[in-house]
Amino acid sequence: MKSLNSILIGAKEYLPLIEGGKGVAISTGQTTGAWAAAGGIGTFSAVNADSYDENGESLPVVYHGKTRRERHDELIKMAIQGGIEQAKIAYETAKGKGRIHMNVLWEMGACEKILHGIMDKVQDLVEGVTCGAGMPYKVGEICAKYKSHYLPIVSSARAFRALWKRSYHKVPDWLGGVVYEDPWLAGGHNGLSNSESPTEPQSPYERVRQLRSLMRDLGLGMVPIIMAGGVWCLSEWQDWIDNPELGPIAFQFGTRPLVTQESPISLDWKKRLLTLKEGDILLNKFSPTGFYSSAVLNPFLQDLVDRSERQVTYSTKSTDVLNTEYLIGVRQRSIYMTKADRAKVSEWEAVGFSEPMRTPDGTLVFVTPDQAKQIHQDQVDCMGCLSSCGFSNWSQVASGTTGRKADPRSFCIQKSLQDISHGGSLDHNLMFAGHHAYRFATDPFYEDGYIPTVKELVERIQTGY
Repeated sequence: MKSLNSILIGAKEYLPLIEGGKGVAISTGQTTGAWAAAGGIGTFSAVNADSYDENGESLPVVYHGKTRRERHDELIKMAIQGGIEQAKIAYETAKGKGRIHMNVLWEMGACEKILHGIMDKVQDLVEGVTCGAGMPYKVGEICAKYKSHYLPIVSSARAFRALWKRSYHKVPDWLGGVVYEDPWLAGGHNGLSNSESPTEPQSPYERVRQLRSLMRDLGLGMVPIIMAGGVWCLSEWQDWIDNPELGPIAFQFGTRPLVTQESPISLDWKKRLLTLKEGDILLNKFSPTGFYSSAVLNPFLQDLVDRSERQVTYSTKSTDVLNTEYLIGVRQRSIYMTKADRAKVSEWEAVGFSEPMRTPDGTLVFVTPDQAKQIHQDQVDCMGCLSSCGFSNWSQVASGTTGRKADPRSFCIQKSLQDISHGGSLDHNLMFAGHHAYRFATDPFYEDGYIPTVKELVERIQTGY
């Protein structure tokens, strides 16, 4: 195993091991501070981060507003307060070692306002901001205002070129690094473009090589590239270390820190991760963001797969193809579908999936009456956690809507992530994880269900395993 070279961000050198930021309420000030204290770069999530009461218990997230806009404003206020608290905890826990970063999603609701709100109070504690899930073209300008480095998360040289041309070239001195996140292997939301196939993964080396070539052309040859997604053992990445073609490289770990003593996820969740098998992570497109994402294939995700498969195309008028009548709604209005699809609908109805729900794409999905009721209620309860939401049709623009029908094939991501991160069901919530999470079960470091501290994990990683 080659020895690791430190990376330079600003005028300081750091161990090139980075904790990936995971929201909602998963990468906390505690995990971040512990990672920094071990010499690396810790990253807490400012995506609707937790606040605490005087006893150190997380405050329940309760909305009182009657409208989406009112609840959205409440969400912003809670997110800012939570981010400030997590930054302070991270700083105190790190005890002056390592480096503290904050992670946000560009497509989260009111990202700019939340960033400003947090940094206004803790700019001296947060030394860098990582940002992905979209094209975070304003993050450089915002970070420069607070004299903090920005580290955009991209999945291709093409994406970084667009960001540089649009805005980053104006604030080059505050570019602390570029995170390349493998869109086929990373957990959470993935940056697959419309021209890339989810079933045809490409070599991360070649994509990072192209990114470095572009950065050198832009005068950024010494700015670190951070490899994220699919990183487990550094012994498997030796060809990347001290590689003149790639330049300064650091490695980000998102999934492995989930199973640590400091990780706030439930013990049951940690134990579930330790039992996963290869293929248990599904790259899917059910997220209301519209992005692909990777998560554990549990009953929650399987239900979304099955729901989407119980789907037929329909028309309000009979056509040569859609010519079989189906009566829908309380008023029993006629719509038309193919004869074969009408037969499928009868089969679904016979086993309880009797409630048709319209999608924005001219199709119907069939769910149980209870599911339909819950889907509708979740859409009504929307609190605007995203800049725009396919599930509820919320948008943070003045009109408050995307202008499209709400999509019952998706789900309320805020509700699910809040529930699972605070001890909720592992079977009936979204469980984000990277595609190498199955390696917990075969890695001898976790033998007999061993759960290390963050310090032990960082030390283990440095051995190459």
